[in-house]
Parts: sequence; structure tokens; C-alpha cells
Amino acid sequence: MRSTVRIGITGLARSGKTALLTSVAANLLVLSAGRPTLPALSEQLRGRRLQVSVAPAAASAIPRFDFASHMAALAADPPRWPARTMAVSLLALDLDLPREGLLAPFAAQRRRLEFLDYPGEWLLDLPLLSQDFADWSEATLRRLEAAEIAEIARPFMAFVRGLPAGAKADEALTATGHRLYTDLLRRLRDEAGWAFLQPGRFLMPPPGAPPPWTEFFPLPGRSPLATLMQSRFNAYVETVRHDLMSPMFGDLDGLVVLTDLLSALNQGQSAFADAQAALAAAADALRWDGSWTEWLAAFARLQLPPRSIGRVAFVATKADHIATRQRTNLAALMRRVTRIPDGGATSAVFSVAAVRCTEDVVETLAGRPVSAVRGRIIGEPRPARFYPGEVPDHPPDAAFWQHRFLALPDFEPMRLPDAGRGGIPQLGLDSLLAFLLTDVL
Repeated sequence: MRSTVRIGITGLARSGKTALLTSVAANLLVLSAGRPTLPALSEQLRGRRLQVSVAPAAASAIPRFDFASHMAALAADPPRWPARTMAVSLLALDLDLPREGLLAPFAAQRRRLEFLDYPGEWLLDLPLLSQDFADWSEATLRRLEAAEIAEIARPFMAFVRGLPAGAKADEALTATGHRLYTDLLRRLRDEAGWAFLQPGRFLMPPPGAPPPWTEFFPLPGRSPLATLMQSRFNAYVETVRHDLMSPMFGDLDGLVVLTDLLSALNQGQSAFADAQAALAAAADALRWDGSWTEWLAAFARLQLPPRSIGRVAFVATKADHIATRQRTNLAALMRRVTRIPDGGATSAVFSVAAVRCTEDVVETLAGRPVSAVRGRIIGEPRPARFYPGEVPDHPPDAAFWQHRFLALPDFEPMRLPDAGRGGIPQLGLDSLLAFLLTDVL
């Protein structure tokens, strides 16, 4: 029999979950074959040989992560980024780990390591647990008044502002408002690069037909229509609360929250402010400490409070897109945005490239050597050197947005050594795994 350790992998839109899970599986399997693909993890093993295999499919309702096809994309010539996953999936690995010290003569520890690909859109629903409908509506509409998205938000905002003060609880109005609001969320994600979009299940609905109470939208005031929207919002929040105690989310031993902070910086002030708000809200929602307030609130609902997640890692991805001297700044920026203390035992911050697409080089800029990267931009015939610019170590001030201090091209993945049989070149993934698996190892 194997004891199971489950780690959730979630993140903001286009943060690289699929690439990370593919690299985790590939590099653990190659480490098992004796190749030093994950140095920080090898150090924790202290000479023990970790045996890793893909677990056989069990009687689980969660679809399996398609490791083979994603690996094939990265191992192709030219290599391709894996297709984005659009639903929950599970990567399961079986680990056999020899014991140490006085326990060394006994049988190896047997673990099943499960990585749950959990939609980041659902993670961003957690802050709704501490909000009521009126406050959420006011805050959402304020954000939608930003000048940068005025054109995208115009159809929905015109609809809301055109409703009479005493609008009736009419299903036709409800359907129209819900459709306009959902279309707005999709455009904000796809065109403006926003990530803090609630309710998240509007963008990534769970399997099955949506219940009728999922049709609502932010609406201020005290009209009969607003009362109907409030009742549906409350039903939605109860579903989110129930999910915390479900096997899908409530049984996590660890959680990884990915975000592409670099692209948010590159897209501009509005996109970065949105990513900053999303990360701060997620970090606050995940600070479950088993307090008396939580226990009393759960008792009032005749439920158990959510089990504290043992280890939470906030990860800034695409760390290889910037020069080596800027990566410390990227981790510091993530730490300040999430307010995660340095050196914590249960929460930590990382900058990672799960699939490397550049190598570090030195470039000459205005006659002076600078730290740069070298990679192949998608569609270009040969690799080129590139100076990406500067990454601030704290949320940028106004001067940063007045000039383009950072530029990020779209690189293709590195060619894999030995067609993938030698693992996937990575940056920082070994340190992330060493943190997550400390209690296992």
C-alpha cells in the first residue's frame, strides 16, 4: 500500500501549469534513472536512489494529465510549447524511497505523489468567501471603470447603468446581463491580459450543465433584480465553500500558485495592477491558520473548517526570459506582492523556468558588458542574443511605466537532450520540488 501526497498546481492565466507538470514528471523519471537533472532534490536525498514511475490509472473521476503528448511536443523538431489544458487533470507518480539510519534495513517508503492541475480561475473565487454581494458588486464595477479597458467594458457597463432603479427580477434581464458580463470577463482575459476575474467558474466552468443560479452579474442597489442576483451569488459562494472540504481541494498537502509577473510588467500598468491584486487576494485567502474564528464559523455551518495546506509556494514563471542578475529582483517582487515572509517553513517564493528556452550570456551594451540571454524567438531561423531590460524588486513607481524598461520576446523551448530522455532543462524547479517534498523525503 502507498500513502498519498497531493499537491495542487494552480495559477493565473497563461502562467505555465502544463509546462511545469510536464517538466516535473520528465525530470523525476530521469532522476530515477540516475541522471542529475534536479540538483537541489538530489542533495535532499543524501545519496539515496529514488525510484519513480508513472502510476497506473486508478478508479478516479479526475482525467489523467496527458504527459506523453505534452512531452512529445517539447521533444519535437522544432520543439513546441504544450497545448494549454482547459480542465482539471491529475498527474500521479509512484515513488519508492530507501530509508535512512537505523531504519535503512527496512523496506523502502512507498508514496503516491499526485499533482492536481487546478484551474487558477477557481482559486480566485476563494476571496468571495469573505465578501457580500453588495461589496463585491461595488468593487467590481469600480475596477471596470478603468480608462484602459473602457472600450472593452462599454457594452456591459451601458447595460448596468441603463437599468431602472427598481428593475424587476426578470429572467430575460438576468440572461442578458450574465451574457454581457461573461463576455466581458473573456475579453479582459484574452485582450487586456487581466487575471483577477470573478467569478472564476464563469470562465472555467466545472463539468456538467451549469445550475440556474450561476446566472448573475454585479449589480448595486436594492432593486428586486439586485435581490435575485444576491441570492444567486450566495448560492455560488456556498458552492465555493463546499469545494474547500471536497477531495478536489480540501485534501491538498501542498499548493503551487504560478503567475507570469514578467508578462504583466511588459503589458503595462493596468495588467500589472490586476495581477498584483489577484496574487494578494489569493495569498490572503490561503492564510488558513486554524484560528478560533474559523472554527466557530465552521461550527455555525455544521461543517469542519478547511484543513490547512502544509506548504504553499508562490512561483514567478519564465525566469529564464530575463538575465541572471534580474532573477533575484523577480523573486523579491513576488515576495512583496504576496507578503510572504522570507525563510518561512510553510510558505515560500520562487522564480522558475520549468522548461528553459534561453541560456545566460554576456552582451555588450553602449560599450559595457551586461548580463543577457540567448534563445530562439518563435519563427526565427537561428538563436539570437537579447537584453531583456530591468525588473524592479518592488511594485513599480510611475517612472517605470513612463519608459519601456522591460521587453519580452516569445521564445521557443530549448532542444531537449537525447530527445527528452535526458530530462528537460530547467531553472529553479529543483529548489521548488525540494521545498514541496521536504516532508516526504
